[in-house]
Amino acid sequence: MADPRGFLKHTSKELPARRPVPLRLKDWKEVYEDFSHDKLADQASRCMDCGIPFCHNGCPLGNLIPEWNDLVYKDRWRDAIERLHATNNFPEFTGRLCPAPCEASCVLGINQDPVTIKQVEVEIIDNAFDEGWVVPKMPDVQTGKKVAVVGSGPAGLAAAQQLTRAGHTVTVFERADRIGGLLRYGIPEFKMEKRHIDRRLEQMAAEGTQFRPGVNVGVDITVAQLRLNYDAVVLAGGATAWRDLPIPGRELDGIHQAMEFLPWANRVQLGDDVLDENGQPPITAKDKHVIIIGGGDTGADCLGTSHRQGAASIHQFEIMPRPPETRADSTPWPTYPLMFRVSSAHEEGGERVFSVNTEEFIGENGHVTALRAHEVKMNAGKFEKVEGTDFELKADLVLLAMGFVGPEKEGLLSKLGVELTDRGNVSRDNNFQTSVPGVFVAGDMGRGQSLIVWAIAEGRAAAAGVDRYLMGKTALPAVIKPTAAPQR
Repeated sequence: MADPRGFLKHTSKELPARRPVPLRLKDWKEVYEDFSHDKLADQASRCMDCGIPFCHNGCPLGNLIPEWNDLVYKDRWRDAIERLHATNNFPEFTGRLCPAPCEASCVLGINQDPVTIKQVEVEIIDNAFDEGWVVPKMPDVQTGKKVAVVGSGPAGLAAAQQLTRAGHTVTVFERADRIGGLLRYGIPEFKMEKRHIDRRLEQMAAEGTQFRPGVNVGVDITVAQLRLNYDAVVLAGGATAWRDLPIPGRELDGIHQAMEFLPWANRVQLGDDVLDENGQPPITAKDKHVIIIGGGDTGADCLGTSHRQGAASIHQFEIMPRPPETRADSTPWPTYPLMFRVSSAHEEGGERVFSVNTEEFIGENGHVTALRAHEVKMNAGKFEKVEGTDFELKADLVLLAMGFVGPEKEGLLSKLGVELTDRGNVSRDNNFQTSVPGVFVAGDMGRGQSLIVWAIAEGRAAAAGVDRYLMGKTALPAVIKPTAAPQR
């Protein structure tokens, strides 16, 4: 326990300030200012001796949260990063991108602000990199076994690092031109600067993990070659089949999926030569009236990106009603609360519109110019139109950010012949092995669209399953099991 009276001395959760909106809209850097170690120690001291730390249950990785809170309070930063890395390969990712279900289940959160767990986490790892404590962790032995990891998002990278450290020869395949998956091209720079990925990849490469970007497995390398050249395969390609909106006018130009829009902004920040004669990427919000359909994190990413590109106006549509200001009765502690949240992108402007459904896109000369929509209400679990609420809104650019429906079936999965669940995800057993012996699956490809913290946890668990399959036993940790019984 950090300070027995810490939660009484410091009754409020405190976070680093966000840079002023006019300033941060001029660049793509992360939005938060520095947070002093003294303030962080005060926040860590709020972690109390709660008896049963429900934050462990809230975190899929099983992070040892009370332990590293105590170590930060006692200024034992090197010990803190050792405890943090014991359960989480990439706290610099989760500390920036995870919605912190640990904080939602914090016991202090029953009647006070919860402990600032996520901020303590990211400060521990950033300090560790600054101090030079994050160094390659070389395997003690080489097993002679070769493992292919297909997909380089958080699940694939976590599995690869664990298996490399277990002594296997690991190759990570990525069909994009750079390693990182959605971390690289789906997350805007203002949420996580890509230098955080690059410095972690440097560590992994030094440990022996091999990276092969620009390789589409199933096309550039056949499934037969993959199975012949590797003793085991980990599928970590994510849930990349996006949900569409098949309504009249969908064929018009100017209507794009979020993942058709977001990568271009990241490529510009990475220095790629993608700008046209006007200095704009192929899809841009500059001077356009933008409507984002989807109220989740991806929609907020589109919102912040559109602000920085200079949109004329932005509306973000959400079919669900506006959440309450405080935790909804339907999501009591320690579940993740349904409540109204304001991200940094929402703070920057734009109009959020709730309980609205789009019914038609309108266009001229083949390009979208507006959309027609109406308000809805929930009745017996179904959305019903509210009569007399029809409206039309100008739109030059429409971005669909309605989530993903599962992994892409054509190509690699169909050629491997893995069985799927009734929801279209890759089926797996308790060792994360698919119906094809020696082929494992981790992250969204098997779980469905989920959180980064689940992806890393599943990557670690799948690595333990692979190691056990190859060696007959494993010392790799695996704190989770698949969420449902495998469907075979």
